[in-house]
Amino acid sequence: MTRKTIFDTQVLGHPAGLFVLFFTEMWERFSFYGMRVLLINFLTMTLIGYNPGWEWSTENAGALFGTYVMLLYLTPILGGIVADKFTGYRWAVIIGAVIITLGHVSMAFETEWSLYLGLAFLVIGTGFFKPNMVSFVSEMYKDLPQKKDAAYTIFYMGVNSGAFFGMMLCGYLAERIGWSWGFGLAGIFMLLGTIQFWFAKPLFGSIGDKPNTQDKKEEVTATLQNDEEKPNPFTVLDKVLIALAAVIGVGYALNDPLSKIWNTDLFAWASLPTLKGQYVAVIVGLVAFFFLIASRIMRYTRIVRDRMLTVVIFGFFVVFFWLSFEQGASSLIIFARDNVERELHGNWAVLYNIFNALLTVIPLLLISYVLFILVKKTYKKIFPAVVVLLTCFSLVWGIAAWMLNRDFKTTAYSVTYEAYETTDAQGRTVYLPITEENRAQDVAKKRVTRSTIIGVVDEPLQVGSTIKLLSKNNKNTSFGYVNTDKEQWARERGTTLGKDNGLIPATVTEVRDNWVEATVSWFSILNSFFIIALASLFSRWWDSRYNPPAAVKYGIGLLMLSVGFGLLAIGSSGITHGVKVSMLWLFFAYMFNTMGELCLSPVGLSYVSKLVPGRMIAFMFGVWYLAVAIGHKLAAVVGGQIENITRQYSLSTFFLIFTIVPATAGVLIILLTPFIKKLMHGVK
Repeated sequence: MTRKTIFDTQVLGHPAGLFVLFFTEMWERFSFYGMRVLLINFLTMTLIGYNPGWEWSTENAGALFGTYVMLLYLTPILGGIVADKFTGYRWAVIIGAVIITLGHVSMAFETEWSLYLGLAFLVIGTGFFKPNMVSFVSEMYKDLPQKKDAAYTIFYMGVNSGAFFGMMLCGYLAERIGWSWGFGLAGIFMLLGTIQFWFAKPLFGSIGDKPNTQDKKEEVTATLQNDEEKPNPFTVLDKVLIALAAVIGVGYALNDPLSKIWNTDLFAWASLPTLKGQYVAVIVGLVAFFFLIASRIMRYTRIVRDRMLTVVIFGFFVVFFWLSFEQGASSLIIFARDNVERELHGNWAVLYNIFNALLTVIPLLLISYVLFILVKKTYKKIFPAVVVLLTCFSLVWGIAAWMLNRDFKTTAYSVTYEAYETTDAQGRTVYLPITEENRAQDVAKKRVTRSTIIGVVDEPLQVGSTIKLLSKNNKNTSFGYVNTDKEQWARERGTTLGKDNGLIPATVTEVRDNWVEATVSWFSILNSFFIIALASLFSRWWDSRYNPPAAVKYGIGLLMLSVGFGLLAIGSSGITHGVKVSMLWLFFAYMFNTMGELCLSPVGLSYVSKLVPGRMIAFMFGVWYLAVAIGHKLAAVVGGQIENITRQYSLSTFFLIFTIVPATAGVLIILLTPFIKKLMHGVK
């Protein structure tokens, strides 16, 4: 099958193979985001509770998560090289998908070493999978560049669809049933996505096969003929600097969690009296890398040199964008869990259930329609793949229906419990629930009766009956009903750990109607929702006569991001223990953050490809993804300080950091617009 004949079977004006890639990427993003939204929450949740975790500090959890994400953006460089030289795109995707599946399976066991092993598998697998899926699309449209933009738009929708359903369904299962269910579900769909991709080979022909030596020679020759620049091979010094920067970068990524979690400092030997060894190493690595970039750029002619410098400037500001934006994977998870009013009552509960049902069903219907057309056009050619795809969507529909039905049939009860009234270090009033085991303690402390509302499924309670509760967060401000099995588990867990079992005696006082609790992970899906809802508006803006220069787009994106966190700073101002803020603050914060992403993220890679000569594009993409990786790592490190900053100052102060930093960066890059336009030499 040739590249032309792959268009013989079309779906919505594109080859059917594109939609196979769409669904393959969808399941990979389903698994990635499904796990991503759980990890920080799981690591920081209390050891004994309604949904227990590992009770890590947010600082340690952020260190591990930041390293994971940083490596996730660096390994695709190696995965792309392996595919180009040895395996081809197809086998690289399959190898990556299998390794990712093993990673999710490993994480589902919830042991310390299985989690670390799982994260390692995810990093390696993504390195194979991520760059080669994109290359698959590029290769498919190699002879039809005019249709490539539309193809990537469709592919990008697969990315966001997977993120949307992954965070929704994996998050729901993890928070309502158990963490292993969320981690495991991510692995199941990654496995099924791999199988359907394998069976769909007849739609791709030779695309993605192991590279042919003669074809590579012809491609290199054509590149040299079309490239206006003279060759600029890597010198021995260049290679030494690359190796030094790479070793230090990976060393820092590993050392950060090693030094914080296990007290193993790989860079202790480099410590100075006023500076830790790892930071000394980072400075050396950055100096080496910037010297490498500068020296290579200076070897080109002025126009090319200026354009490549523009990419470096954009990469610098990208760091500050991701530093704030990626709080959605760390501090905003903690904020949503402990400080946002996720329990809705009365009409608000009804509205939420209706909105959530529409939010779930409408995207599923749209994607199912695409699946229907694909099945109709391809079932004779790729019948096994069609069967797998139908199985996937049957599972998604089944889980979604179960989720919605569960929320609609939940019965709410008002309950009372006793608590000790005391004050924290800042003099704020706090309430410590009186458990079975701390009842005889602190007899001098004031005892008060507190009330709360709990939701119960399939187990009706009687008014006046005595029940047991367990805390659902680390602030003792939200509680869940404990059935017989969970009560026994809590007692055994407490005995094993030598800790208070956390069981809180309570009395049922009233049956309530129309109550629902939004999951912590529900807020994370808002990013994908707003992308799907707003992407076309921003696309029209870029196509209109009001399309701003690249630097202004970056500035607008950073300023919108600042507005989102500014709303959170205002909403959390003066917050005290036991008082939660409306979820609307977080809703609108995600809306502005997403608009910022639409201004900056999609255009970034586009400008790299426009500004950089062909023989340097791989290196500069590496620079770009390095900037993204640094931004993600810094986001996790700074986000991990939410408890420390809140304890010392306030939650509002914490969010002000992410208000001021992107606002300053946004204003600065807008002011640099005339200078940057000159450097771009007409590229728009």
